[in-house]
Amino acid sequence: MKIYLETEVAGNFQDVFAQFDQSLFEQLAPPFPPVELLRFDGSRPGDEYLIELKLPLLQQQWHGRITEAGANDSECWFVDEGLRMPFFLAFWHHRHTVRQQGDHCVIIDDIEYRAPFSWLTVLLYPTMWAQFAYRKPLYRKIFGRPGSVGVGS
Repeated sequence: MKIYLETEVAGNFQDVFAQFDQSLFEQLAPPFPPVELLRFDGSRPGDEYLIELKLPLLQQQWHGRITEAGANDSECWFVDEGLRMPFFLAFWHHRHTVRQQGDHCVIIDDIEYRAPFSWLTVLLYPTMWAQFAYRKPLYRKIFGRPGSVGVGS
């Protein structure tokens, strides 16, 4: 199943992309389920992350690796893929792109996921979509809206 979300923010794509670090990762965590970041190496190929989802009555770890990263004259990106995921996921591929668009840039979350069962993949869609749509106002608060005076405007 695919999820594709774009968020326009103020700034130059390279400056915005440079802030995709542990602090941003923690700021973007949705309120539910609560998560604890156990490891964050960065956003370069080979870097890994480990988070613990604190679900009601159980905890699940999500271990992933950055498998690709790059940049050109108009965008920067990296891809994270799931290595060991919570019981409800069997596949995870998330491409994070920051692309210049005139005097501002666009943050793109391009996600493909699968659950162990096709019916569960479909059932999870509203929750998975909401987890990433939650980031849109946070991105704008952190980086500013297009046409705003500066970062955080």
